[in-house]
Amino acid sequence: MGKKEKGKPNPLGEVSRDYTINLHKAVHKETFKRKAPRAVSHIVRFAQKNMLTDDVRVDPQLNEAIWARGIRNLPRRIRVRLQRKKKEEDDGKGKYYTLAQYVPVDSFDNLKTEITKQ
Repeated sequence: MGKKEKGKPNPLGEVSRDYTINLHKAVHKETFKRKAPRAVSHIVRFAQKNMLTDDVRVDPQLNEAIWARGIRNLPRRIRVRLQRKKKEEDDGKGKYYTLAQYVPVDSFDNLKTEITKQ
């Protein structure tokens, strides 16, 4: 996904960012038995788009936070830390993978995307 364009520096490297994802908007008009699986796949697509990697790994705590109130009663928003990391094993598809982790917050007021330290 992350192709290098002529004259531009390589955009990839190890980086970590915190995002707030609006799950309510992502699963709007979705059948209630598909809401939680659709939310997980939305987070994976979001991570692929923003971190420029095909390999996205969802942390078990993030999965539990989405499914905590069942398949249909999702949290409206969720705070996610996306970390682009270098692969140790060499299985072909790209040099980097993205790890999506849950970040607990008290309130979503005035939260912006932030670059975090690793």
